[in-house]
Amino acid sequence: MPNSSALMKQEFLKKWIKGLQIYSNFKKEMTIFERKKAIKLSADVAIASTRNASTHWSRALMSDVSTDDANDAATIVVEQISGRKVEKYSRSSSSSKDLMITCSNKILRRSRVASRRRRINRGVGTSVKACSIAKKVVKNRTRVLKSLVPGGQEMDGVCLIKETLDYIASLRVQVDVMRHLAAAAERLDPPQRSIL
Repeated sequence: MPNSSALMKQEFLKKWIKGLQIYSNFKKEMTIFERKKAIKLSADVAIASTRNASTHWSRALMSDVSTDDANDAATIVVEQISGRKVEKYSRSSSSSKDLMITCSNKILRRSRVASRRRRINRGVGTSVKACSIAKKVVKNRTRVLKSLVPGGQEMDGVCLIKETLDYIASLRVQVDVMRHLAAAAERLDPPQRSIL
């Protein structure tokens, strides 16, 4: 009996091929750049659809893919592979008023941080300095992680960790399938060696 990883790899490969077929039917002749984009987008949709929209990152990735493409090919691929209409992933609205409030809050936060640093540097023990440095490092790494995981900007810390672990496992499946496919293609058509 195959394990869940093998089943996920089979499902990904099947959906990836389906996405590539939809792209090739949508546009018969593609440039190399368009082919590269079609391969990436169909792979992203395929791996996200293996999660059945059960995760934030998969919904965000599908929404990003469907809104990324200038034509409707990506939206069609998403709808055909997932079997449902594309829903736009909710992003936080940034009207001019919200942006102004956010900027004001950032200015206030910076002034508070600056005054806190001055107080810390005046003679507070090294343990407080170490604690504040550790908090800053964690905050920076969390910000970077949120930028790497699709939809990560809207997640809290606990959700971000769970989603990241799931996203990494899915990416591992995607990479394994692509490596096996590349190795199989290389075995079928070995590169010609030139003699110098």
